[in-house]
Amino acid sequence: MHKIVLQPFDLLWSNMRSLVRFIMGLVTFFLLLPLTASAGLPIEFQDAAGRTVTVDQQPQKVVSIVPSITEILFRIGAGDAVGGVTYHDTYPPDAAVKPVVGGFFAPSLDRIDALEPDVIFLDGLHQSVAAAYAGKDTPLLIQLPLASLEDLYRSIRLLGQLFDRDDAAGDLIRAIQADLAHTAGKMAPIPTSGRKRVIRLMGREQVMTPGDDSFQNEMIRLAGGIPPKLGKSGGIVPVTLADWQAFNPQVIYGCGGDREVAMTLLKRPGWKDVDAVKNGRILYFPCDLTCRLSTRTGYFISCLASRIYGDEFAALPPVRENGRTASRPIALDLDYVAAAEIMESTVNDYIQKTLLVHLALPMSVSSTLEGFRRDISHVGNSYSPPQVWGLYHHIGLDTSRKQLIQSIDMRFSDTSLLFTGADMDNLSVQRQRFKEMTVYALVTAGVRSNAVRMAEDVGAFYEPGTINMVILSNMKLTPRAMNRAIISATEAKTAALWDMDIRSSQTPLVNPATGTGTDNIIVVEGTGFRIDNAGGHSKMGELIAKAVYAGVREAVFRQNGIGGKRNIFQRLKDRHMSVFQLVTDTHRDCQGEKSVFAGRVEQVLLDPAYAGFLEAAMALSDGVERETVNDLSLFETWCLSVAGRIAGKNVDELTVHFSGDAIPGPLTMALDAIFTGVSLRSGTTLQ
Repeated sequence: MHKIVLQPFDLLWSNMRSLVRFIMGLVTFFLLLPLTASAGLPIEFQDAAGRTVTVDQQPQKVVSIVPSITEILFRIGAGDAVGGVTYHDTYPPDAAVKPVVGGFFAPSLDRIDALEPDVIFLDGLHQSVAAAYAGKDTPLLIQLPLASLEDLYRSIRLLGQLFDRDDAAGDLIRAIQADLAHTAGKMAPIPTSGRKRVIRLMGREQVMTPGDDSFQNEMIRLAGGIPPKLGKSGGIVPVTLADWQAFNPQVIYGCGGDREVAMTLLKRPGWKDVDAVKNGRILYFPCDLTCRLSTRTGYFISCLASRIYGDEFAALPPVRENGRTASRPIALDLDYVAAAEIMESTVNDYIQKTLLVHLALPMSVSSTLEGFRRDISHVGNSYSPPQVWGLYHHIGLDTSRKQLIQSIDMRFSDTSLLFTGADMDNLSVQRQRFKEMTVYALVTAGVRSNAVRMAEDVGAFYEPGTINMVILSNMKLTPRAMNRAIISATEAKTAALWDMDIRSSQTPLVNPATGTGTDNIIVVEGTGFRIDNAGGHSKMGELIAKAVYAGVREAVFRQNGIGGKRNIFQRLKDRHMSVFQLVTDTHRDCQGEKSVFAGRVEQVLLDPAYAGFLEAAMALSDGVERETVNDLSLFETWCLSVAGRIAGKNVDELTVHFSGDAIPGPLTMALDAIFTGVSLRSGTTLQ
């Protein structure tokens, strides 16, 4: 078993200073190096499939069935040209509201045709799409290379040329390279003997991992880890028990969908007897970071490094100096606000982003984090990035707060802050007015990891998420009104979450969320006319609630890409369900049969009528759980009708595909109806 030996700071720097300077100097050179200039149009190139592609004019409408390409297009400012995406495309948030053509593995040709694209970006797995358009002049089929970091850079450059976004493409590449260089500098002090053995867990019915030549192993190396060498190439390869035990991983990581599989596969004799399992070092990240190269690959690698090395990360010497790095103003039209800004500062090597509202005179605030405080001159909300979350657990809340306060040149004595894992770039600033009254709500919101249903869920864990609000008005709120404002804001927050169908992270199938486990609010006293009531019957309470409601909805969308009208596949995902997993649960035949059947179910759900049917079942399920819906006899009739419509013939009885209490009744009935209809139409019998 390898052990990291961290040397004393002075000796460490003496040994490593030259290496770190070399790394940072090298990245500076590359950051300043001009990228290939745009050749203009027309351009001709050979894509990853070996096709010679000639582009005569800038594409006006494209369908991207490759989420990595979708990300790049939006990041370089070409998102307006994107006409269709898969339901896997949820980042950036604007991608999540584009028309959906199906999933990555089974896109709908009919949906693609209906969008009339001039270019389709596809992957090597999309042979059916390539065959459908073979020999046609339009749309152009383009398969860009994405098998390595160098491929990623080449694809970004080419997209920059195609969409006249060369400068933005160059900036994006430099940003990724800067992240990678910083991680390399951060990891440099760890000796080779102290590097940890890391494996990416894949597979559903057996343990699998990326092949030796995979970009995922490249990411492990760049994060300071040692990936396995199995002598096998490819995107996914099997791992034998002998391979597993010989490698003896110290850290295992996967995407969110791997959690249940890991719990099953890694409990078996032999598989559980490795360091990572014995020490509980199994990590999970979002699929859109782990499973593909993207515009956020540099960011993900830095997050992976921080999690691989855990507490040791805290002892590594800094590469960057602490202190302010940038600021941008926030406009607040209130007489007592001297200025407002989002300040960026380096703390423990990573950028923190802090909303600061500077008050023209000291005043009282009511904070759910700190209680009632007087003589406050600055209020705000501070974002800490994922790379330091583990470190902050190690050094403690008080120390981390002191470091932040020092980095932004503030004082604890007259500063009241909230803290969040939601990026301040996704801040929502909402204003509501009525006659002489004005209210601002400054809201950040993240609901993916710890949304809860109060009175139902267990308060047994703490994870970053958080809905934070800073509320200001142009009136002078009494202490009574300030406290009452907290209730009005909380009720409005919960109303927004319910109206968006945000689900509890613990019990998503049966419970909508009422908030997250770490929400906080600051209400500022203000100046002007004295207000003693901010409750539901008051105009002040109404304005606060409206500002908060709008702020929560916008902030959740900006942070998580979740909107009220999201597609049915996202609604299933919010309930920790997917079409393929549902098929797997009921279909024990070969992998190919599962994929074919899942594709057919997806095609059905692309029809708004069937998607609406399943959405209605979700709403009915919540009604049954709340005991506001009792009789489902007419819904059962609807289910038979839907099954018959899908099958193309009368259906007198639904085949039971889902049983037990895991899925609520109406949702079970609806899924049985869809699966019965697809089975009868395709002639497939699920076993």
